[in-house]
Amino acid sequence: MAGHSKWKNIQKRKNAQDAKKGKIFMRHAKDIYIAAKQGGADLGTNATLRAAVEKAKADNMPNDNIERNIKKAAGTLDGATYEEITYEGYGPGGVAVIVNILTDNKNRTAADIRHAFKKNGGNLGENGSVSFMFDRKGYIVISNEKGSIDEDAITLDALESGAEDITNQEDAYEIYTEPENYQEVVNHLTESGYEIADGEVTLIPQNYNQLSKEDEEKMMNLIDSLEENEDVQDIHHNLEESN
Repeated sequence: MAGHSKWKNIQKRKNAQDAKKGKIFMRHAKDIYIAAKQGGADLGTNATLRAAVEKAKADNMPNDNIERNIKKAAGTLDGATYEEITYEGYGPGGVAVIVNILTDNKNRTAADIRHAFKKNGGNLGENGSVSFMFDRKGYIVISNEKGSIDEDAITLDALESGAEDITNQEDAYEIYTEPENYQEVVNHLTESGYEIADGEVTLIPQNYNQLSKEDEEKMMNLIDSLEENEDVQDIHHNLEESN
């Protein structure tokens, strides 16, 4: 994992999207949905969901939007039946892509996802065609923009709480856990006074793919196209974005 910062990729995408309020809300909606789906809809017991809601409110996301996504994750939204679907495929230059969907119309969504891949130089594959390239891990970010967190101290705290790896990315610490240990590590770090900047159980690429400038631009267009689809909840890929 060392040498490849998921957090830097997240920050780069965030900075590119922040000019568009709709995309800011969509990013928060995904974070809230995933947190509620993985840890339950109770803010009192789900620290990740609580942090996601607080970040959404800080960006002035309406409470109705927040509650809608929590209910969507809990399956209690308006009596509608939502189906979780995962698509796997390749983007430009052979980048592995996994797209998680939550939809009440799988035929519509399938057509939209297929069109996004085809239009942007990618192609869908069968289930399992790229998922073997990723490991499911708990992922936690502790911001260190002020440089005030001692590396030895946080390393000891993280490992004692059950984390399996920690990397120093200069302005943040990235902590990795086994999925079943994720919430325990989050709780321990929070109780120890650390502020969680980001966190989820997610897919981490085993290897990263660097592309030519042209293919990277195509890949970013594919990501943008997928993110604009309201049924898309999460996108995983192994692109190593250039600086």
